[in-house]
Order: sequence, then C-alpha cells, then structure tokens
Amino acid sequence: MKTYLECWMGAAAALFSQALAGEPELIEALPKPLSQGSFGYTATVAGDVEGRFAVVLDSSILEAPLFGEGMDQRPGWAEVLREVADAAAGELLAKTGKKCRVERFEETQGESAVSAAFQLKSGDRAWTILVRDEVRTPRPAAALPTEPLPEPGGKFRAGPPSAAAPAITPGMEILLDVELEVSLRFGSREMPLGEILELGPGDVVQLDRHVADPVDLIVGDKIVAQGEVVLVNGNFGLRVTEVAAPRKRLESIRCLF
Repeated sequence: MKTYLECWMGAAAALFSQALAGEPELIEALPKPLSQGSFGYTATVAGDVEGRFAVVLDSSILEAPLFGEGMDQRPGWAEVLREVADAAAGELLAKTGKKCRVERFEETQGESAVSAAFQLKSGDRAWTILVRDEVRTPRPAAALPTEPLPEPGGKFRAGPPSAAAPAITPGMEILLDVELEVSLRFGSREMPLGEILELGPGDVVQLDRHVADPVDLIVGDKIVAQGEVVLVNGNFGLRVTEVAAPRKRLESIRCLF
C-alpha cells in the first residue's frame, strides 16, 4: 500500500517538471551533506495518517532561475512545495482511501535525520533535496513484549528496554573493551564480472533496497541493528531504530574470534 512519502515523490516529480524552468527531473539518490544556508519547509499532516514531513534544499538551488529570471526564488519554493504536500494528500486518498490534510506548513531550519534523498537535475546541473518522513498511521496503545522478537525473514523489532541489563555470558567481560569495526550497508547487488569490468565514471548501480528502507549496522558478518541515516556535523551517522536481541549481538562478536 502506498505511503505518503511515495505519493509525495510522484507529486513532486510531476509538479517540478511543470512549474520549474527547464523541466528538471527528480531522481532518488544517496544523501549528501548540504551547504551552508540550506533551507526547508515542514508540513504537519493530520487525518487517517499523521505526523511531520520535512523537505530541506541545498542553498545553491536559489542561484538557479527555476522560477524565472529576476524572480525571488525562495517564495517560489515555498509555494510549490506546499502544492506538492497538498497533492500528495490527494494522491494518498485516491490510491489508498486514507484521508489526510496539511494542517500547517512552515519554514524549518533543517533536519538531522534523513528518510529519503533526491537530486533535482536540469541539464548539467543538479541540486540535493533531503526528506524526513514522520507521517504514519496512528496505532492504538498496546502492550509490547519485554524482549526484542525476531521478525519473519530474519528481521527484528525492538521492545521496551527491560529493567535489568541482559546477562553477559561468563568469560565475555574481558572482551567488553575490545574495539570492533562496524559498517553500514545501504544495499547490495550481484553482478556478472563482465558488467563490473564495464563500469565507468557516471554509471549507476541499482541496489536491492529502497531509499526509504532502513540501513543495516553490521559487525563481522551479522546485522546487529537497523536505523536511518542522519547527518551529524557534516558527517553521516546512524539513528538506531531496531536492535537485535543480546544473544544475536554476542554471536556477531564470537564470529570475529
């Protein structure tokens, strides 16, 4: 079932092409740090789905006359992004039957977490657009398990933290100060050797993961957590949203020794 983010992507691609000079193309991309002076807007959505939806643009986009020569570009972006937010709500109703509306639309200073990233391309120029999607279907309060439980397919979800720390396997205390290398995995893909040898600058390799899907935190060869990409002082980071059970995390450590 379509989400508000997916509806926003479709509406943005259509409206940007119609409203902006040069008919620029909106494409998904990996997140990049924005330059000084970046700006953005936040839509507060209410209804069958609710939450905040923020869009942040690189300041260099204001240097391009996308709304016409001699025009103030910033008000133009505020207007078109408000239209995109409203259009996404209408698209969500048409596709899923869920009603929602944009209750408030205001300028924002920036977002530290990123749900999706795009490039707006026009000719040989491109500008970064980052999105943070917090629009969700409200869920009734329910009791959660006290321990993280595995999901089908090897995924996991986190329950509330227990009052007592999980017991450590006897003998593991001596390893608690050992430094381990961790890595983030955005996705993967298997390719024939011939295709790999043909790769060159500018080629795009499509991964097996949607841009809005969580990324994996890996220790050794095991996934110990998942989360969303954030920007911290100009560097990439991971905001953890799901963690594996303590036993699975210990298994990751054991595979290194």
